[in-house]
Amino acid sequence: MAKFVFAYHGGKMPETPEEGAKSMAAWRNWLGGMGDALVDGGNPVGKSKTVTPGGIEDNGGSNPLSGYTLVNAADIHAACEIARGCPILANEGTVEVAEAIEM
Repeated sequence: MAKFVFAYHGGKMPETPEEGAKSMAAWRNWLGGMGDALVDGGNPVGKSKTVTPGGIEDNGGSNPLSGYTLVNAADIHAACEIARGCPILANEGTVEVAEAIEM
């Protein structure tokens, strides 16, 4: 099994406490349904800074990250199938899937 990073981009914040509770339930159900494939459920992330050879930029990056998850899957196609169920997709967000290469 290979390890894959799900990098979340975008997604809108819930507008009410009820929407927030519904969103959290969807995330818990999706993550819980992964069983042994789930390595690290991850977390949302705050605004990032970009470190360049010329210094540190306070710009959030070219494609701001909003969170991450780590999963095990047979290959990138299987990982993408897992990602298709991600709740962020229902909230105008996207999931970038990349294999974490063992070194």
